[in-house]
Amino acid sequence: MGEPGLAGKRLVVTGGAGFLGSFVVAEARAQGAADIFVPRKAEYDLVDRDACRRLLADARPDLVIHLAARVGGIGANRENPGLFFFENLMMGVQLLEEARLAKVGKVVNVGTICAYPKFTPVPFREDDLWSGYPEETNAAYGLAKKMLLVQGQAYRQQYGMNVLHLLPVNLYGPRDNFDPGSSHVIPALIKKIDDAQREGASFIQVWGTGQASREFLYVEDAARGIVSAAIRYEGADPVNLGAGFEITIRDLVALIARLMGFAGELRFDPSQPDGQPRRSLDTARAERLFGFRAGTSFEEGLRRTIDWYRAARPA
Repeated sequence: MGEPGLAGKRLVVTGGAGFLGSFVVAEARAQGAADIFVPRKAEYDLVDRDACRRLLADARPDLVIHLAARVGGIGANRENPGLFFFENLMMGVQLLEEARLAKVGKVVNVGTICAYPKFTPVPFREDDLWSGYPEETNAAYGLAKKMLLVQGQAYRQQYGMNVLHLLPVNLYGPRDNFDPGSSHVIPALIKKIDDAQREGASFIQVWGTGQASREFLYVEDAARGIVSAAIRYEGADPVNLGAGFEITIRDLVALIARLMGFAGELRFDPSQPDGQPRRSLDTARAERLFGFRAGTSFEEGLRRTIDWYRAARPA
């Protein structure tokens, strides 16, 4: 039986039909929520302010968890910086203003690790968020989401709104986006290796030098962290959600190849960007403020993701 922290509360989870959102909805149910409204873009396009207003009038939530975002990997960010900036900014800014007018009790904004400066000291601490400009390939997306932190803190100061801001590290897991045009690194690599195995290819090509490092958080752990914050955290300070480790892309590719049984050559293309040089989070604040710690080992999470992809892809 889940903790009764959400029992009797009406929830809106924007993006609740997406990758992370589907796990957040499941976790919220496990924690007692029975009334969860998941808006779909066809009916409530949150880039349009009237749609934000209509959503809140229709759902009358006590709590909004804002996950909806226009997202993608380095390539998608590089090709669509204007779109990524505009849509992410407008969705968040307008939804929060309409939540203020509708007197919603609590709003949880889920931001992005891309908001951190390009050369943030590792591990990233929340206090370093403003010490420089984000990595160029995803700066537009990162800054749009970062403005929601500013807005939430301003609304707390002026209007007394209870607005949280969470910063999850790179996510992965079952039901991720495996579209090579917009996927992030782990699903992109799984698909690439699976395709190579099915086609009998002797090598795969990987973007960048392989020297950049990343931290990855299993999606079910991320969902647990977000719902824990919604139940237990009341503060203005942004909070990292991570697993507390980092791995280079070169080692990541080798690990996924080993788990998938691929013995071919791993070729790196240094003409393509690495993105941010390093990413690893200080996760002490989340543990201190609402008891969150990642619980899924990286290899176990990768195995589950690989198994899901192989079962779900067309034969």
